[in-house]
Amino acid sequence: MRIEHLRQRLRDLGAQPCHESRVLRAWVQVRSLDTRRRAAEDFLPLAVRKALPALTAELAALARIASEHPGEDGSARLLVELNDGQTVESVLLPRGGLCVSTQVGCAVGCVFCMTGRDGLARQLGAAEIVAQVALARGRRPVKKVVFMGMGEPAHNLDNVLEAVELLGAEGGIGHKNLVFSTVGDRRVFERLPKGVVKPALALSLHSTDAGLRARLLPRAPRIDPEELVALGEAYARATGYPIQYQWTLLEGVNDGDAEVEGIIRLLAGRYAVMNLIPYNTVPGLGFRRPGWARAAEMARALHRRGVLAKLRQSAGQDVEGGCGQLRARAAGPKPRTVLSGSAPGGSAAGPA
Repeated sequence: MRIEHLRQRLRDLGAQPCHESRVLRAWVQVRSLDTRRRAAEDFLPLAVRKALPALTAELAALARIASEHPGEDGSARLLVELNDGQTVESVLLPRGGLCVSTQVGCAVGCVFCMTGRDGLARQLGAAEIVAQVALARGRRPVKKVVFMGMGEPAHNLDNVLEAVELLGAEGGIGHKNLVFSTVGDRRVFERLPKGVVKPALALSLHSTDAGLRARLLPRAPRIDPEELVALGEAYARATGYPIQYQWTLLEGVNDGDAEVEGIIRLLAGRYAVMNLIPYNTVPGLGFRRPGWARAAEMARALHRRGVLAKLRQSAGQDVEGGCGQLRARAAGPKPRTVLSGSAPGGSAAGPA
């Protein structure tokens, strides 16, 4: 379901823009249509009021919690079942954050990621993306939404941007607290600056070596790291939000001194934050997370050389809930194709 289709249905029932906003705000903020000053029956058109029970049931059916997996760090991994029986994952993060999915599966095929193992099943509609926020807000307050769960948001751009616009308006979430995460796609840099709501941007870099990055992200658009950083810097300066660069630390693959020097070369002096995220181990994929001491040393080395770096802990480590893992466990075991060969640093490549 598109948000625009939902708005049009309300208009067809006689709703004015103020009525549309009130109905959508009640849905995404999980609040009553009644306020202290005015009851819905005194404000909404009769046809809208009569249609609300069916519409509310339809919106509730977009997504439901299939299972919930609390982590010791205050996070909670949610397996979310959609109306057609497909499942995606959302993550309730500490301090009011939420990570949502934008696709069932993913076509990028990052070799260290469970989500991309089986490819793309289908796109999520904008309302299905927003429904994950409504589900989460039924459990705890949500002040920040990151589009960093299952899927590549750039491959579902129309629906994701429609969800961003609703969340930044009726959803009551600050624009810089809506974080669009992507491996990098030129369409993103064309479309995001034109939106009414301009989200913060997180770019999955993972390597400063173009060849290694292509092997780690085999079906990502071929944009050299230098160009990707230049595009990100232009967006950061235009919006006033620093670019968040995501770097999944893989032992022996992208945690060496050469990569530290590459990051310094690309990001020193930039309006940017480097998020170093030790790998959330997925059994059978052949990658390991580096020791915490090595990860911390990388962060310190970047700081010393003028790059703002943060060492992040992937949420829900204790419940083995990295994106795709909950869904894979629910679906049961599938045959795996393993690609042999060495990547720089001596690490074997993961599955195709």
